[in-house]
Amino acid sequence: MENKRTQEKIIQRPSGYGMLVVILLAIILSVGLIVLGIKIEDGELGWGIHPGWFFGIATVLFIAISFFSGGFMIIEPNKAAVLVLFGTYIGTIKKAGFYWMNPFYKKSKISLRLMNLNSEKLKVNDERGNPVEIGVVVVWQVNDTYAASFEVEDYEEFVTIQSESAVRHLAGQYPYDNGDEEGEVVSLRGSSEIVSATLTAELSERVSRAGVRIEEARISHLAYAPEIASAMLQRQQAEAIIAARKKIVDGAVGMVQMALEKLSEDGVMEGFDEERKAAMVSNLMVVLCGDRSASPVINTGSLYN
Repeated sequence: MENKRTQEKIIQRPSGYGMLVVILLAIILSVGLIVLGIKIEDGELGWGIHPGWFFGIATVLFIAISFFSGGFMIIEPNKAAVLVLFGTYIGTIKKAGFYWMNPFYKKSKISLRLMNLNSEKLKVNDERGNPVEIGVVVVWQVNDTYAASFEVEDYEEFVTIQSESAVRHLAGQYPYDNGDEEGEVVSLRGSSEIVSATLTAELSERVSRAGVRIEEARISHLAYAPEIASAMLQRQQAEAIIAARKKIVDGAVGMVQMALEKLSEDGVMEGFDEERKAAMVSNLMVVLCGDRSASPVINTGSLYN
């Protein structure tokens, strides 16, 4: 998606305290006119003025007070107000404060604070076609109020849907883990930093149209789907056992070599034929590689009887 040039326009509006004082004075004046009208009507004041004039002026003042009071707005820190007049975008106020503006403005508040999106667990297929469950946490923020208000219908829903789409695409690019492949293989489980950077870049491109900036996107849940979880667990256990056995054998071979060299230096191996040496090596390997404690065997004869 191409990033359009922003049409956001930052504007300022006068403080609302001056208008608040005017409205309070108008309220006091209205109440005073009503009181004077009542006194004239009761004959307490003989000004010769019909009391209806006072009541009429007070009514007009109350209507004006109600109308102009609709122009007050409080903007909290890290929030913005988008102003629209009869379908025309006027501008955006981002500075926190107490304001008064044209009561005919349509005022829409937008949060500029960081937000978290904890996506639902999605069932997708990885690069090898294995079904996996995956969930992500996305940290995002609105940085263009015009685009967030007018380019998409609902920017929060837009971020949610695009996040789900990006996660599905990401899962299809990488395998769950390295598996049997040798060398450095980028996987969902083993390459969290690379996967996170890829997801952040792709999601940033997808939501830029809505005036949203992605701060970070990371996988929060990753597991095989239930239907293959048992089989994959057995495979992982087998891989772990094989890796452990390989280390044990490598270590045992080294220890046997050291033992044979030491026995040769001490002259113990003199007179041993190849068959006796092979038997000794076999016994040492059994003892070192076995997963149980060795059981001694008393030989009452010889190797040949």
